[in-house]
Amino acid sequence: MSPAGPMPEEQGILAFLKLCDSFYPADAVNASIDQQRQWYDALCAQFDRPLPAGMATRDAMVGAVPTRRYRPLQVATDTVLLYLHGGGYVVGSLDSHHAICAELAEFCRAELVSVDYRLAPEHVWPAQSDDAFEVLSDLLRAGRPVVLIGDSAGGNLAAGLALRARAAGLAGIRGQALIYPALGGDLVSGSYHEMAQAPGLSTADVGYYREILKAPDGDAIAFPLLAQTVAGLPPAFISVAHFDPLRDDGRRYAARLAEAGVEVWFREEPQMVHAWLRARHMSEGAAQGFQALCLAVARFAGTP
Repeated sequence: MSPAGPMPEEQGILAFLKLCDSFYPADAVNASIDQQRQWYDALCAQFDRPLPAGMATRDAMVGAVPTRRYRPLQVATDTVLLYLHGGGYVVGSLDSHHAICAELAEFCRAELVSVDYRLAPEHVWPAQSDDAFEVLSDLLRAGRPVVLIGDSAGGNLAAGLALRARAAGLAGIRGQALIYPALGGDLVSGSYHEMAQAPGLSTADVGYYREILKAPDGDAIAFPLLAQTVAGLPPAFISVAHFDPLRDDGRRYAARLAEAGVEVWFREEPQMVHAWLRARHMSEGAAQGFQALCLAVARFAGTP
């Protein structure tokens, strides 16, 4: 935790931050890529949980892209949930968000596919988007409706996929759920200034991840806030954390969608920090935020 920045007061999220700091230092981006990944993998393992009873998982390749498929014991829809993990495009894997994916699939009674897209700096933009788009296209070609879901960097990729699918004339995306997404804000105003030293993610960290991704300036798929129009995009659920430099990215994108006539649900979690999804079993605010996410995704999937 960084005492120099704004801090929440909820005891559950403070305990979460303390636990995170014991695995993943606040200045982790100054370490080597291998060290960052080792720290992150250890952190994620700390928050892993057993699969729901009866859930089956299967790792499979879609072209050259590794995926993990989750199938609950009870499936009530043909719609597939497509999950894109966070981690600044640098860390994260099929294992890092394993329990989150399983719980989403279980709640929504829907199959879920998690994408192990290529990471930077070994693979720079648009490798990550291309991998995700390949899996999305494969599902849509098979006649499977899709709900896009992503957190942080994954929220960026999910928003970009909706734009790519619209440009390609692909039908079948039932909704997009973006959790504290990075959408291309200016890094100097609004929450980027107010929450520059927020716990869990700083504005300097956001700049680091952008630099390592090397997406060209002006690319609206990489920076969805730059899209000329957001009309015709799928309905959206957007959740942001108050104590997060990325907060206003989600606020602004939700406003643009609403102004363009896109159905949108927006939540700002008042006591939450970046990456609060992992705190859903130790923080009341995170539990409520995760419940809202599950309900929105279930609505998109047709299994309320």
